[in-house]
Amino acid sequence: MLLLCDCGGANAARSLRFKEDLITLAGRLDMRLRIAHYPPYTSKWNPIEHRLFRQVERRWHGVMLDSPETALRTVEQTQTQTGLRVTARILDNAYALGRKCSDTFRKIKDHFIRHDPILGDWNYVIDANGLNS
Repeated sequence: MLLLCDCGGANAARSLRFKEDLITLAGRLDMRLRIAHYPPYTSKWNPIEHRLFRQVERRWHGVMLDSPETALRTVEQTQTQTGLRVTARILDNAYALGRKCSDTFRKIKDHFIRHDPILGDWNYVIDANGLNS
């Protein structure tokens, strides 16, 4: 599975906590994950975000977004003649702030992460079962 990520915030390319969570996800899905981070300030070129956000903004034009439910209903009504349809949901979970990666992970991370030879800081493969060196 290929995941396209921007380079900012919690999913930053340098975030060890993000990589630790990706290893957990790879284990739950039982598959290798290929991660490709867009360089800083270029996430606007993500083809999915670029196509989706333009249509959502058009749908929101003139709508009073007075509640999360109104925003959700409006986003879910977004569709195009070429077949784009939006599925959305409200995440109401409380997420912990200030999470740090474990010291154990710092020691063993290279067993699960293989950085590409070109632009390896932004492109890598994660396998929860471990990678062959």
